[in-house]
Amino acid sequence: MTTIFTNARLIDPDAGSESYGTLVASDGLINEILPQVIEIADLFRARNVTADQVEVVDCHGKCLAPGIVDIGVKVCEPGERHKESFRSAGLAAAAGGVTTMVTRPDTLPAIDTPEALEFVARRANAAAPVNVLPMAALTKGREGREMTEIGFLMDAGAVAFTDCDHVIANTKVFSRALTYARALGALVIAHPQEPGLSAGAAATSGKFAALRGLPTVSPMAERMGLDRDIALLEMTGAAYHADQITTARALPALKRAKKNGLDITAGTSIHHLTLNELDVADYRTFFKIKPPLRSEDDRLATVEAVRSGLIDIISSMHTPQDEESKRLPFEEAASGAVALETFLPAAMRLVHAGHLTLPELFRAIALNPAKRLGLNSGRLTTGAPADLVLFDPDAPFVLDRATLHSKSKNTPFDGQRMEGKVLATYVAGTPVYRR
Repeated sequence: MTTIFTNARLIDPDAGSESYGTLVASDGLINEILPQVIEIADLFRARNVTADQVEVVDCHGKCLAPGIVDIGVKVCEPGERHKESFRSAGLAAAAGGVTTMVTRPDTLPAIDTPEALEFVARRANAAAPVNVLPMAALTKGREGREMTEIGFLMDAGAVAFTDCDHVIANTKVFSRALTYARALGALVIAHPQEPGLSAGAAATSGKFAALRGLPTVSPMAERMGLDRDIALLEMTGAAYHADQITTARALPALKRAKKNGLDITAGTSIHHLTLNELDVADYRTFFKIKPPLRSEDDRLATVEAVRSGLIDIISSMHTPQDEESKRLPFEEAASGAVALETFLPAAMRLVHAGHLTLPELFRAIALNPAKRLGLNSGRLTTGAPADLVLFDPDAPFVLDRATLHSKSKNTPFDGQRMEGKVLATYVAGTPVYRR
């Protein structure tokens, strides 16, 4: 079946453009992009096809963009399926315009063996309507003491290696892991934090947190962690991605590392781009994430780093937590927020505020993550996978967390006015969600 998307506002992050036109998809790939809106009858005649061979999708001038490639999604299988399953996460992703989930290994038990990785891959392929690419742990049990079998895990399908928010404190272990990863061509994703300073922190240090008596961490902990990792990159030459850069203090070090030619990219989360430390307000635990929300100055500096391309990738850092984990005093509550469905509407705040254009946004949420993982998706070009999202960037709504597809409902955007609705999501040209 051929699908023709007509009357579409095409968002092309590779060319940095948006224009009205027509996109033709067939056999799971983008077959043709026409830079103008043309009559369907003319298309049929030019290709010698009939109406029963073609599905025509009239986009009515709404945005058609590459599907989101989301690095760092937590799906709680195995071990905590009551928080999130591949089925519920896949449905949430489809409803949020996410066509590829790159899943974290911080499960119970951790994904640190080929057998565990193969189990996850089978479950994902059977249950999720979107693409699922699993990451594996860098050390056994994510304990930072002994490397996993990186080569075997790559053979089993691991696309990257990370211990998530468990920082490898032993520098010798981390340097050896980076050396092996470089030899095997593996990507290492790390969480830049100085573990001693950040242990037990619930907020960013400053007047606001001090007035509320919360345990804090200085923004310098992120800078110190990144500085150490950059030094190890200079020593090993490995491919490295910092999962979340959230403070202004870390940006000069990142800029120098890129200028010096290191194989380094950086990401940040949608929550750190759209919320700040003041949102915690009356100890609202749905706003407790890791690293903690930063100052408004840090938020604006991070947004500017995304716009300039210094920070390459925006991710959801989707972390489901059940009610029992969140309905606790702020210090004791679990960190994390669900974000697969709220990712695009939250990101539209940056567009409506004038911080980013739509092509710049999709460069960070689709094109760059696909490039970092060596995927051909994340772009509107002939021959690329027809992984697409059709959305209305201006449609207003009030978010009700009870309507989310995720099993867990721990979103900081509950009850907030938002703009931007996903109308349809396509994976390999097949619709997996329609509003």
